[in-house]
Amino acid sequence: MKKIYLILLLIFSQFFFAQSDCASAIRVCGNSDISYFPTGPGIVDDQVNANGSCLSANEHYSVWYEFTVATAGTLTFTISPQAPYTADYDFAVYGPNKTCGTKGAPIRCNYAGAQAFPNQTGLQTGLTGNSGAWSPALNVLPGETYYLIVDNWSGANAAMAFSLTWGGTATLTSPFNDPAIQPNPFNPIGIPGATASDPRIIEVCDITAPYNFQTNSANIVNGNPNFYVKYYRTSNDALADTNAITSPIVVNTTSTYYYTIRYQDPTNPNNPTNKCFNVNAFKFKDVTFKATNASLTACNNNNNGVAVYNLTSTTLYTPNPNYTYVIKYYPTLADANNGTNEILNPAAYTSSTGDVYAKITTNLGCSDIAKITLNFFPVVVVTDATLRSCYLDTNPALASFDLTLAPVTTQAGTKTYYPSLTDAINGTNAIPNPSTYTAPNGVAYIKVTNGNGCYAVAKVTLIVLPPVYSSVLEDKIICMEDKTTLDAGPGFTAYKWSTGATTQAINNVTVGTYWVELKTGNCVTKQTVKVYPSEQPVISSIDITNNTITVNVIGGTAPYKYSLDGIKWQDSNVFENVARGDNTVYVKDGYDCDPLTVTVVVPNLINVITPNGDGVNDVIDYSALAGKQGLVLSIFDRYGVKVGQADKFNGYKWDGTTNGKKVPTGTYWYTVEWKENDKKNTPFKFSGWVMVKNRE
Repeated sequence: MKKIYLILLLIFSQFFFAQSDCASAIRVCGNSDISYFPTGPGIVDDQVNANGSCLSANEHYSVWYEFTVATAGTLTFTISPQAPYTADYDFAVYGPNKTCGTKGAPIRCNYAGAQAFPNQTGLQTGLTGNSGAWSPALNVLPGETYYLIVDNWSGANAAMAFSLTWGGTATLTSPFNDPAIQPNPFNPIGIPGATASDPRIIEVCDITAPYNFQTNSANIVNGNPNFYVKYYRTSNDALADTNAITSPIVVNTTSTYYYTIRYQDPTNPNNPTNKCFNVNAFKFKDVTFKATNASLTACNNNNNGVAVYNLTSTTLYTPNPNYTYVIKYYPTLADANNGTNEILNPAAYTSSTGDVYAKITTNLGCSDIAKITLNFFPVVVVTDATLRSCYLDTNPALASFDLTLAPVTTQAGTKTYYPSLTDAINGTNAIPNPSTYTAPNGVAYIKVTNGNGCYAVAKVTLIVLPPVYSSVLEDKIICMEDKTTLDAGPGFTAYKWSTGATTQAINNVTVGTYWVELKTGNCVTKQTVKVYPSEQPVISSIDITNNTITVNVIGGTAPYKYSLDGIKWQDSNVFENVARGDNTVYVKDGYDCDPLTVTVVVPNLINVITPNGDGVNDVIDYSALAGKQGLVLSIFDRYGVKVGQADKFNGYKWDGTTNGKKVPTGTYWYTVEWKENDKKNTPFKFSGWVMVKNRE
């Protein structure tokens, strides 16, 4: 026989006579096995011994059942006492289609009596009459309804239940095995117990809160129309449909609770199947979930007032492999309760100190809120510093700095060095040579990281100490034959001259190039100084007019001084009434160095020539100066027209003719020019006039 969901688990239940009367018979739905523990007789005299019944006059520990045939065939059953198997169970079957009041004599009746194990009784096929504890099977037709009483006659062994198993070819009516009535399988409540026979388990998140049983009903019914679910505290209440639980109650984990699935024919309120139901036992398991508060400590890097926290690194609960967990993080408790403003980056959450909240929800829907306290590690204390370093000789705008000497912290930690604050924070472009860092005036940054991985950045101001030169030590100009003193001035901690001297000044310095290393603090500045010879003046030309000498000077440094004897000096470059013949002219400039000297020849004056061939004053003759460089005699008329010239080609003589013809008698001007045979080839120019008397 096919078994369906109806399993009336009634062992050890206290039923108080409700099912011990025919009028309150338990409806049998389908051919499911029955298990029951009768606890006493009914309160109504159902006259079970009337009309030849095999039962005694009174019921002892009895239960009544009502069943209706669905398909024709034979119907059998076996009644078996449960341990210790010695109970004497009797039975009687009434019908078909009788009422409790008109049931008459039973159509089958028998009892187990005192038999050996298994001490069974019931209906069997192949019998034509009672045979011992067994009676013949029933031949039944669809729609026939019968009553069955099962009575434990053994008073001494009353504390003993029985089980009934259906057999034969006929089936009993039940809405639970008709696909037209129940198209979908029912979903059992909760999860399986430890064994198949144990009550199923409903896991509850808070065992102290009232539990609403009705939240399970829709899932149990699973869309099957005309079925409904009721809940009870005891199996007897479930069987008798009394004291149903209709509102939320506080449950416990020790009691067994029951629910029935019941059917109601929407078109026939008298349909026998309307009395069908199945009973299912279940218990509660407390799976209350409790979260654990936690704390996180992170780095308040560079004392910015915030840190980056990995909220997911906290341990907020003890995991159970049977459950899965979902954690969401919120900035406030109110947000956690309301599910608002969720923190979407919990693995890198930037925050100051304080509290955030994590809501942990299990796959059972249990949840709790944990507080995560956010703390800072002790900050890394740094102070800004300044480093000063001497300029580089190759580039005075730069210096070499030893950044490792910057006193930025007294705490233990690792230092790294960077050219910018951004690089320091990001850890990029680290300075590879911090002990010899070449830089101009500016800043560098030192990142100090402690054992917790926290850091702070200190700024180091870099100051290039420029060269410090002597403001009084300057180049000098002296006479080539003189000596001077070079004085670097006070204010330096040490001096070192190219001469080897270590004094502030050096004496008896001649013309030349010198240097001195001037020490200021730890820096040394090398300053070069030159002693130049004064520029000698140059006599550019000398003009001689009659007995007047004009000395023209260039170069050197004015004012110039002039002298004809080297003793008496005058400011004027003109000497008058100079004696004819050789004279020495002395010239010196403002440096008063050894004077220049030049010999000046003042020629004898020839003022009249009479070129008549008498041998007296026939020519102007300057052949006496033939040794001078470039000696040229030029003669001009009163209009400045050159009329004659005397040079090496005509013996430095002019005979009063021009182009072979005699010039007219008159006064002519002439110049005698030459270059002196000295180092400067000093130009000389002698000017005069001459009267030419030519006879017609």
